[in-house]
Amino acid sequence: MPAASNTHVYTGADGSLMLSPDGEGPEREGADTVINGNDLTQVGRVTGVTVEVSSAIRPFHEIGQRYATELRSGNVSVRGTIGRAYLNGALLSLLLGEASGQRPARSWAQPSFSMILNVENAAAPGTRSTVALHGVKLERWNLTMPEDDFVMEGAAFQALFVTVGDERA
Repeated sequence: MPAASNTHVYTGADGSLMLSPDGEGPEREGADTVINGNDLTQVGRVTGVTVEVSSAIRPFHEIGQRYATELRSGNVSVRGTIGRAYLNGALLSLLLGEASGQRPARSWAQPSFSMILNVENAAAPGTRSTVALHGVKLERWNLTMPEDDFVMEGAAFQALFVTVGDERA
């Protein structure tokens, strides 16, 4: 019998973001070095996490027909952003890999990792929803330093694929 879906509501205070190395070879090694060296397994001070999954849908129109006769599924893209009220260079290192410390004389591997978003309401312990992004690579990093507000770093990412899960107590 399949598990019943989760029907609880959540806020950002119920969530957490975890990173782990993914893949194999130099991309995994680069992520492992940054994640473990900066204690990023559980990412702190995170705000405004977005995940977007899109599928390219193409309508097929027949001559003489105004409505499409078929919708064809195309490529699926997984992307998103995170904001962080903390600055230690870890996210920039996940973007640049070994190039974050100095300009290398050759090409380098960009780190690849998994990103796991968990939400669990304290009022319903053991009931949680999880979104796991696999093969994540950062594509953009930014720093905002306003005059009277918190210094924020942000990153945009893409992932190879996404999996979801619900657990009910």
